[in-house]
Amino acid sequence: MHMNKLQFLSILLLATFSGFAQSPSARPFTIGVTEILHSNILNEDRIINIYLPEGYSKDDSINYPVIYLLDGGADEDFIHIAGLVQFNNFPWIARVPNSIVVGIANTDRKRDLTYPTTITEDKQHYPTTGGSAAFMSFIEKELQPFIETNYSITHDYTLIGQSLGGLFATEVLFTKPQLFNRYIIISPSLWWDDASLLKQHPVILDSTFTQQLDIYIGVGKEGLAPCTIPHVMEVDANLLSEMITYGSAPHVSVHFDYLPEEDHATVTHQAVFNAFRILYPEPKEE
Repeated sequence: MHMNKLQFLSILLLATFSGFAQSPSARPFTIGVTEILHSNILNEDRIINIYLPEGYSKDDSINYPVIYLLDGGADEDFIHIAGLVQFNNFPWIARVPNSIVVGIANTDRKRDLTYPTTITEDKQHYPTTGGSAAFMSFIEKELQPFIETNYSITHDYTLIGQSLGGLFATEVLFTKPQLFNRYIIISPSLWWDDASLLKQHPVILDSTFTQQLDIYIGVGKEGLAPCTIPHVMEVDANLLSEMITYGSAPHVSVHFDYLPEEDHATVTHQAVFNAFRILYPEPKEE
C-alpha cells in the first residue's frame, strides 16, 4: 500500500503518543464521537465526526444549534473548527452558543463538492467530478434526519465550506437555501465551469424569498485560480458578495471579508474566527 507523507506522520505521532499511554492513570481524551453512516444515496459508508458541547446529554431538555462542516475529517478541518466553537463559547467570551459540530469526512472530495462542468480540460483533470446533487441529497435526506433523530438539536443550522467546499456551499445556497440558516463560505472555487454559478439568478435574490439568511464570504490573497479559463478568486468571491448584496430579498444579509495576510492554504481558520465574530455579534448593552 502506498503511504503518503501525511499518513506516515499520523502513524508516527500515534506511535509516539501511544508510548505515553502506558501509565496506569492515562485515560482517553475525547471531544465527541464518530458515527459511521451508511448512505443509500451515495452507496457508501460515510464517517461523521461529531463535537459535543461540554455537559451534553441526550437525556437533557437542552437542544443545541448544529454547525455542519465540509472537509470534516479528523485529518482535515474538524479538530481546529471544533476548537474555535469551543473557544467562542467560553463563559468569558460567550459569542457562539453551545453548538454541536458535524464534520463530514471526505471519500471523493472532487466528486461530492462539484456539479457537472462543461469545460473539457476540467473533466480531464478531475474525472470523477459532478456529484454534488447526490451529495446534497445525502445531507438533506440522510444526514440531517440522522442528526435530528439521534442528537438533541434545534433547527438552527450553519454550513461551513472552503475552496471546493465553498463552491458546494454556494450551490446549496443557490439551489436549496432552506437547508441552513447561516452560510460560511471561504475562498469558494467559483471558477468551476467558467464561473457558471455567478451567471445564475437564484431565488435568494428575489423579494419573494422571505427566509432569514446570514452569509459570510471570506477570501485571502489568492490570485489566479487553477483553471484553464483565467479567474481571480478574490474577484469571484467579491462578485458573489455583490450579487447577494444587491438582491431584493428582505431578510438575506451578506458580509464580505478580505484577508490579505492569508492565502488559499491558510485562510480557513482565521476566516471562521472572523465569521463567528460577525455572525454572532456581542449583545448590545441596554
